[in-house]
Amino acid sequence: MEDSHPGMWQRWFVNQCAAVGWAGMWGFRLRGERPMAKWVSRGESKHGGWVRVRGLIDEIQPGDHIVVSLRGHRIGRIGEVTGKAIEDDDWDPLVPRSKDEPDGGIGRRIFVRWELETGPDDRKLVVALPERARLTQGQLRPTVAELPMSRLDSLREAMNDPSNWVGLSEFSYEKALSDYIGAYPHLLEDGLLPHPNKKVRERVFRDRSRLDVLLEDRDEIAVIVECKQGQPTVHNVRQLQHYLKQFKRAERQKVRGILVHGGARKLRADVRRAAGKKPTVELVQFSVGVDFSRSG
Repeated sequence: MEDSHPGMWQRWFVNQCAAVGWAGMWGFRLRGERPMAKWVSRGESKHGGWVRVRGLIDEIQPGDHIVVSLRGHRIGRIGEVTGKAIEDDDWDPLVPRSKDEPDGGIGRRIFVRWELETGPDDRKLVVALPERARLTQGQLRPTVAELPMSRLDSLREAMNDPSNWVGLSEFSYEKALSDYIGAYPHLLEDGLLPHPNKKVRERVFRDRSRLDVLLEDRDEIAVIVECKQGQPTVHNVRQLQHYLKQFKRAERQKVRGILVHGGARKLRADVRRAAGKKPTVELVQFSVGVDFSRSG
């Protein structure tokens, strides 16, 4: 629920819990009769969702495992359940109380011990599941879904493969990265400079495609840089190879290609193979860091 509750995964991680909403004071009672159709809470799903959720969270017991699903076929961590505070009187909101939300939100907690030995050890990273390990839409759509225990081993295998580790942030910075490389190309590779021909830099090819960044190396060879904020794919590599062929055909000069990406340093085998085909593509990982210091 990142749209309505941004940063909830970080709160779960720090508080060693997973949680759902549907507060008892809003009419969503954990025990007793089924909720009435008129009961609809602030920002929560309708009563039908609560009927399903209350049954599943009531079944969860210490020793069970919880997998945190994030948007875009990503998962955070696997946690072993250590206890619960899901009763109507246990409401302890992770969304702070405010004027608009006097009761807060997401307050029925399931306590867990996160498996810190499974997956990345950096909390800024999460796991992008490869296609073979992804959860089904039927498992992703509900607030809570039950998974067969047989899925746990395949999820752990995917989580322990560093090539699946990606940044938690989803904000788009491809344009900012392109501008940064264009302004400071030597940070990407010593000796790189902006390409001196403005018309060549801004060239639009016959298929209407346009380059992200065009530089020149110390040997005066043109360098096309393509920027991707996430894990590089075979399609990304082939896109840059297409630019290289187009450029060489149009300008009749040597050209290199660098794909700058924000995914894992260890690349998938199919991406490495694609990058090794002519025209070859160099793959470079970037990371974003910001320093803060108090000013006087």
